[in-house]
Amino acid sequence: MKNYIGVKEIKARPMNRLDYNGYRGWELPSDENGEDEGYLVEYINGSGKNHQNHDGYVSWSPKNVFEEAYRETDGLPFGFAIEALKKGRKVTRLGWNGNGMFLYYVPAARYKSVTDVAISIGETVQYRGYLALKTVQGDIAMWSPSGSDALADDWVILED
Repeated sequence: MKNYIGVKEIKARPMNRLDYNGYRGWELPSDENGEDEGYLVEYINGSGKNHQNHDGYVSWSPKNVFEEAYRETDGLPFGFAIEALKKGRKVTRLGWNGNGMFLYYVPAARYKSVTDVAISIGETVQYRGYLALKTVQGDIAMWSPSGSDALADDWVILED
């Protein structure tokens, strides 16, 4: 088998195995311990709805497995913020002084030429993907992280 590492955004709340089985309307199998600590997990971008109270796919995860794989989305390292950006989410830093600032990812695409240099290339120009910053002033700027930004653990995924 190959090794894998995953990054996904989920919703979760603590729930033991017995309570999870009851929540799903199932009997606890005789070979399982109902007092096992764990989490009810909802996969937001999962493979489909499997419970009437949730929009995503719901499952149960043992506490030690869950806590090894997931962390809350306030106070993330930059790598996790990048993964969220690639999935179309907006992120910001708790340490930024400006109100309303956030980053988003602009994927690679062809855009209409608007400068003399670009016009000389052709009617449309292929742009590479980049990070954009919504500034305090309300305009948009291309953005690259500083060393402090890249090493910070205060990144937050914004709710849409």
